[in-house]
Amino acid sequence: MDKSPNPTEQDLRETLAPLLGIDPADIEPDANLVVLGLSSLEIMRLISRWRKSGAPAQFDALVAAPTLNGWLAHFAGVSDAPAAGSGAER
Repeated sequence: MDKSPNPTEQDLRETLAPLLGIDPADIEPDANLVVLGLSSLEIMRLISRWRKSGAPAQFDALVAAPTLNGWLAHFAGVSDAPAAGSGAER
């Protein structure tokens, strides 16, 4: 079982839809989630949840590109990078 802790596009849609008050299918991939109604506090809460599940979410990166595509790119990038604090750095 090699499942990544990072959310998939469907996971993101299902998580964000209730916060935005819209259907998951209605979230456009490049729609600005902040303009749609997502607050920075909600982003911080999501990051906390994702970090607890093992996904290395970064607040600065998510608010810099607040779209489904931006967040998917962020999670793809952090899953390819070595984990911070893993002891691998010198």
